[in-house]
Amino acid sequence: MTLVYAVSKSHYEKKKKNLQRNGNTILLIIVIAMRTRKAGSVSMVNYLSSSFIYSKVANLILWFNLDFLMGIVYGIIFILGALVLPEPTYSGPDNVIYFRGLQDLDEELAKNKNTWLVAFYAVWNPACVTFAPIFAKLSCEYNLSNLKFGKVDVGRYPEAGKKYHVDSGSLSRQLPTIILFQEGKEVIRRPMADSKGKLIKFVFSEENIQKGFALNGLYQNCKKSIKKQDR
Repeated sequence: MTLVYAVSKSHYEKKKKNLQRNGNTILLIIVIAMRTRKAGSVSMVNYLSSSFIYSKVANLILWFNLDFLMGIVYGIIFILGALVLPEPTYSGPDNVIYFRGLQDLDEELAKNKNTWLVAFYAVWNPACVTFAPIFAKLSCEYNLSNLKFGKVDVGRYPEAGKKYHVDSGSLSRQLPTIILFQEGKEVIRRPMADSKGKLIKFVFSEENIQKGFALNGLYQNCKKSIKKQDR
């Protein structure tokens, strides 16, 4: 009887651990899906990128629960890995001006009456990384002397995010945020908030950007303005 009890207990403990492990895996998958869905990006690359990040965080928590010292060691390895092997960034052709902080952005908006489409982003955010080649492609297609594309890193320059009401926190649902400025004033932004202050989900695809900011019409109007000035 004692032997049967011992075997049964051992079997039960193994089964319990397997269930807990499976439960943790399912919970991690749900978190990844929800966070990526809220970020407004549904590409497979974005899901994989998010899964790696949240898996590392989950492993860090598990290591701390198992052994505090090993948790510190894993945390150091995690940080070093992020520094040595950062998130890959887009390096293709673009017509984007990168602003070095709030002052740089405000000076550019104030000194001329150009139309600006400015992306507020963070280099560590998977949705921003996924959106980078789309924004670059649009800048190559629609760039004119009076229609400019710019970017400002609110992770590095949080004062820019604060002034233009773009949350740069790790749980932010506003990254990326695209704002259209005309004559230095904000005209449209995506994602935008409803009357209750709740963010309206916006998927940052090329088609949605073109429709959301009426880029084709904007391009034609800016082109006509250039022709008038040349006369």
